[in-house]
Amino acid sequence: MRSYGAESTMDRHGFAQIVLPLEGTLSMEIGGRGAAILRGDMAFVDADMRHDQISEQPNRAFILDLDPRQLAPHLREELGRRPYGVLTPAANKLVEFMALLAAQPASGDAAADVLQPMIERWAPLFFETLAGGLPQARLRLAALLERVEAEPGRRWTASAMAAQAGMGVSRLHELFREELGTTPRGWLSDLRLKRVREAMAAEPVSIAELAYRFGYSDQSALTRAMRKATGLTPAAYRRQMRDEGLVQGPETRSRMA
Repeated sequence: MRSYGAESTMDRHGFAQIVLPLEGTLSMEIGGRGAAILRGDMAFVDADMRHDQISEQPNRAFILDLDPRQLAPHLREELGRRPYGVLTPAANKLVEFMALLAAQPASGDAAADVLQPMIERWAPLFFETLAGGLPQARLRLAALLERVEAEPGRRWTASAMAAQAGMGVSRLHELFREELGTTPRGWLSDLRLKRVREAMAAEPVSIAELAYRFGYSDQSALTRAMRKATGLTPAAYRRQMRDEGLVQGPETRSRMA
């Protein structure tokens, strides 16, 4: 369990890391690619990859330091290619369990005695969830997901996705449930909101422009979607990020350099 401050912690090391935020938001840079991640997200830092993480708010993250050879080759390749992602429901449940365990009132050697054997049993389950969910989905739906991720603002209906993937709508829903634990619409909504959050952190673009860019019918539709997901309107979310120093202005970028 680790916390980070507002000062740069730029680093590079011979082991890989999986970063799982539990509280607060981390502004990360991995191999020159930046993103703001929070609970429900994950980040992957491959061995010898230059990376940084800062936050100006109270934060806590569960960090797995691991030998990258522990990961299946296709999983390591996929995570390295797309180091930021939203956890599947199954993986998120495992992270929630570990967060509850870590919150138990123990400290020092007593906490380590309790956590270490649990982590040794928990980590393989988490890796299996990643290897059994997201990578398989990428293999089966790779062309479709890459196309949607490249054009998230396009008018993607379930029928349009099914046609792009060369299958029926019912089969599309079946694959999304099996491999991602969600629906095409749910996955698309998560993708669009994540892109909106990333854009808010990276550039001073208007909310109306963000709505147009990422496929919302209007600014009100984006506002409803973000309020449902985060409890905040886009404007309030941006103000919170600005107050916490997570909006990428010149000063913030200089700390990440």
